This record gives sequence, structure tokens and C-alpha cells, in this order.
Amino acid sequence: MTPIRWGIIGCGAVTEKKSGPAYQHTPGFELAAVMRRDAALAADYAQRHGVPRWFSDADALINDADIDAVYIATPPDSHLHYALKVARAGKPCCVEKPMAPSHDQCLQMLAAFEAAGQPLFVAYYRRSLPRFEQVRQWLAEGRIGTPRHIHWQLARTPGPDDLQGRYRWRTDARIAPGGYFDDLASHGLNLFSHFLGEVDQAAGSSANQQGLYSARDAVAASWRYHSGVTGSGSWHFGSFERADRVEITGSAGKIVFSVFEEQPLVLSTAHERLELDIPNPAHIQQYHVARLHEHLRGGAPHPSCGASAARTAWMMEAILQHR
Repeated sequence: MTPIRWGIIGCGAVTEKKSGPAYQHTPGFELAAVMRRDAALAADYAQRHGVPRWFSDADALINDADIDAVYIATPPDSHLHYALKVARAGKPCCVEKPMAPSHDQCLQMLAAFEAAGQPLFVAYYRRSLPRFEQVRQWLAEGRIGTPRHIHWQLARTPGPDDLQGRYRWRTDARIAPGGYFDDLASHGLNLFSHFLGEVDQAAGSSANQQGLYSARDAVAASWRYHSGVTGSGSWHFGSFERADRVEITGSAGKIVFSVFEEQPLVLSTAHERLELDIPNPAHIQQYHVARLHEHLRGGAPHPSCGASAARTAWMMEAILQHR
């Protein structure tokens, strides 16, 4: 088959190892062009990664007849702007996470791609990673009985950029009101809905405890899935130590794992204790991108499309509603 030729808008850090090489190494895909507003940086990326073409104008890439699909890897405040252009060009699109700064913008993106008759994917790649597919399989097999509750604790120490006051979009309240919560918690909350179904209630409280930047740095929340499973979480980015622990409690056991750390998956019941080490691939979006190819060739639907990502945005807005 003729390869599907992708163009990337925003060839920054996330595309260096996590995603860009996955588009190059997936059979049936070709990374045909990259775009960055700084022409010198775009040219440098193309040269280092062996990409045949580069642009400094997003419209030129989007409307190029030799580009079949577009991956938007810019900060989330520009996702709507570029996604609407891709929809008007009538091309499939994958957008980095979080999908957009607001649920309303997510809905606008969904409507545009539905009208264009093209798929919209979001890079919640953990839905495709083998380690989390194993957790999902354990739940489907009833290994811990009926799921009752999920809890996630994520804590981080302040980074050098935070302590020295350097600008980052992730801590700019105009782009990410919840700060690192917006960027990091979205991964886990979206993944948990892949395990347990969609959420129908969510609430939370948040604060800026350190005063290091304009966004909030501490969030606590509770929620409920349609199935009746309950959830809770805390995310603190001014802690003295790092923590990343998820525990799914069921009627007959529990599963413990980390969202970001490559810790063993632990299944415990009254009758067994099982630990599995399942490493991530070198390019962490590899499985996500491979499943994009499967979807676009008429195979199994991709697990991370726009509708589920928009629902995650709704959940996070509900959590951040009160301070």
C-alpha cells in the first residue's frame, strides 16, 4: 500500500524521542515533513531525523498535497487553532494531550472533524501500552472481583525551572490553569476511564501553595464512574519526595501500579500475589502510532479518539472548578 504521509506541527521536545521516531518506524507510515515557526530549528530537526521536508508556516504544511495526515504537537492553547485548519483541509489528525485548555474547545474540535468526515485522535498513548493493557485484562478477567474504588497519589518536588522562575507553559495559568495537574493528571484520568468507563460526577479543590508560578500546584479530587465505581486522587507539585501510586480495590483483591514510573504491576488477592515487570518501548508512543495505522487502514478502532479525550477535559474542568 502507498504509505500514509504525516506532517508534524511543532517539532519540539515531545517529538524528539517519544513520538516522532514512532511515525518513522511504523510500517505503512512516513514522516514526510515537520513544521516549526523558527525555520532554523525546523531545518535542524529535519536534518537530524532524516525528514525530507520542513516548513516554518503551518498552513503550508497542512495544505500541502503531499501530506495525508497531521500530528499537532504544540502547547494545548494552540490545538484548536491548528486542528480546525486540518479539519478544513479534510485530513486525519492526531493532537497532543491535553486535547485543549477547555472542554468547549474540545467540543469545537470534535464538531469540525465530524463535519469533515475525518478521524480525530489524541495522544493518550498509555491506552495502548502493554503494561496497562495487562491491568485492563486483569480487570476484564475479574481477577480482583468487582472493582470498587481507584485512588491515585502523584507527588513531585519543585524543579529547577520552578525554583528559578523560568517560564514554562505548563505552569502558566492562562494555558494550564491546573499547572502540572493539567499536563500529568490528564494521562492517568484518561487511562482510568479506559479501564472503568466514563465518569458521571467529579469534584475537587485546588490551591497555589508555593507561589512559584501563576497556575495551581496542589489538587485533590473525588469522582464516580457510570458503573458506580468511585475514585479519588491527590496531586502535589511542592512535595519533599516523589510518589506515583495507583491502587484499584475490588471485592476480591487489588491492583497496584504507577502511571509514569516503570514499577512492577502488583496483583494481590487472598490466594495469590503476582508481580509483573512490563517495560515501555524505547519510543513510548510506538504502540499508539501503530494503532493509528490500524485504524486508518480500516482495522480496529483506535482506543484514544477525540470523544474520550474531551470527556477527560470535562472531568478536569469539574475538578478545578472550585479553589
